[in-house]
Amino acid sequence: MSGRKILSVFAALIFFVAASFAVTAATTLEKDTKVRSEKSRVETPLNLAILIQDDLVSRVGSELNVTRDFIRSLPTGSRVMIAYVRAGSLQVRQDFTDDLEKAVKSLRTPVGSTSVSPYNPYVEVVEALKHFDNGGTNRNAMLLISDGLDTSRGFDIDSAANTVDLLHAIKEAQKRNVSVYSFYAPTVGLTSFNRLAVSYGQSSLNRISNETGGRAFFQGTSYVTFDSYFDNLRETLNERYAKAY
Repeated sequence: MSGRKILSVFAALIFFVAASFAVTAATTLEKDTKVRSEKSRVETPLNLAILIQDDLVSRVGSELNVTRDFIRSLPTGSRVMIAYVRAGSLQVRQDFTDDLEKAVKSLRTPVGSTSVSPYNPYVEVVEALKHFDNGGTNRNAMLLISDGLDTSRGFDIDSAANTVDLLHAIKEAQKRNVSVYSFYAPTVGLTSFNRLAVSYGQSSLNRISNETGGRAFFQGTSYVTFDSYFDNLRETLNERYAKAY
């Protein structure tokens, strides 16, 4: 066999092996992704209120699709409420419904303006808690997407994570058996540029989540996408349900 033919056969062999490896790798990745997806689904129905602070930075609007995907992935029997935290009142876009697509359609991009900035999100958290019914078999949970900052009574280390409204919200959530989970995101106000404000806000989110049986999600002082937050939220919900039963 000539040298040219040997090289041609060798090249063909390399191509075949590489192609086979690529197919195998793709198949394995597809299987692994499917397994992870199945494991990450919330396993038991929830009554879930999603509260979004209306003065969050505009980048949060790009996270609506992953939020919609999370809602759609909830198990049959789940009930979802969508509301926006803003100055003066809680804007309920969709009260509790088991029509998950209806809840999905009520989501909108935050206004992203200081004109709607609340002094803190916790007064409206208390208002949202009143929408949870007594009884029923579903677990009660709230997802608060907020910077967590409370400036209603000043801005200093003594008031951080220890304000009247925060403590009231914690007490009400405990009384109504609602676990508060929270995603940190900055607003167009102080938390968009002041690291101390970020730290104070995250401390408050940590406290309300920890003391109500939930969990706060954030990574340092920077803003990240919600993909990993929702993955971790699913895992946390499933783990805590398994421990409870």
